[in-house]
Amino acid sequence: MSYNLEIDLLRSFSAIADTGSLSRAALRLAKTQSALSMQVKRLEELTGRCLLNRGGRGVTLTAHGLRLLAHARDILRAHDRALADLTGRGLSGSVRFGCPDDYAAAFLPGLVGSFTSAHPDVLIEIVCGSTQRLNRMLERHQLDLALVSIVNPHANDDVIRVEPLVWVGRAGFPVWNSTPLPLALTEVDTFDHQAVLNSLEHDGRNFRIAYASASLAGLTAVVRSGQAVAVLTRPAVPADLLELGPDASLPGLPQLGITIAFDKVAGNDLAERFAAHIRHTLPKL
Repeated sequence: MSYNLEIDLLRSFSAIADTGSLSRAALRLAKTQSALSMQVKRLEELTGRCLLNRGGRGVTLTAHGLRLLAHARDILRAHDRALADLTGRGLSGSVRFGCPDDYAAAFLPGLVGSFTSAHPDVLIEIVCGSTQRLNRMLERHQLDLALVSIVNPHANDDVIRVEPLVWVGRAGFPVWNSTPLPLALTEVDTFDHQAVLNSLEHDGRNFRIAYASASLAGLTAVVRSGQAVAVLTRPAVPADLLELGPDASLPGLPQLGITIAFDKVAGNDLAERFAAHIRHTLPKL
């Protein structure tokens, strides 16, 4: 008997994995939930494995489902590249992409530049902001996809890259030895803001908020003035500022994971292609 993993089955399975829901995947693919259920059943028959855990709040992938997803994404990328190459039809259209400020300078040139060089007819509209803001925009269908930060990165299989939060100051201005510790912080609802306060309170360190802003440029400007220390992800640390090590006697900070979040209703095939490019490229930057 011949067994074939059909492209349409794999594309539907990938959409279910991305959205975490048969209903949202059905909306994205313009199919019925029953049709998607039949496709999943067909994949399970072909592989002889249970691929999904079905619960009241959606679906999650089993261990075998995660293995199939990795293969499915590789197959879909190869299929789409071959089709575009042989038909002469390159990608075209637009995709709305969100990126946290912390990662923009370090990652956007490599992610966006390489994709648009390969696909010059694609327009990528970029919005930078905090993860919380980008998630709200996704919920309002104002973005197709976004890079976002998550806590507990090692507990999530979708994490593409892990970056530490680090203390940053200006060389020659050791305000990190001051009591109370002067801080330049981001918005109240951001992961790094809460991580800073939690670590300082756990350490019993007195502090004062010298500057608060949603602007990464504003935070780094205050640190350059020698008036405060800040906490950034490592890729966001400017070359002229100092990443503070253990000798600064500041408390440890957690790591953040970088993953991709999608508009879970409005499907965009181009967003899927760009996401595949990000997964392939980001770990190498």
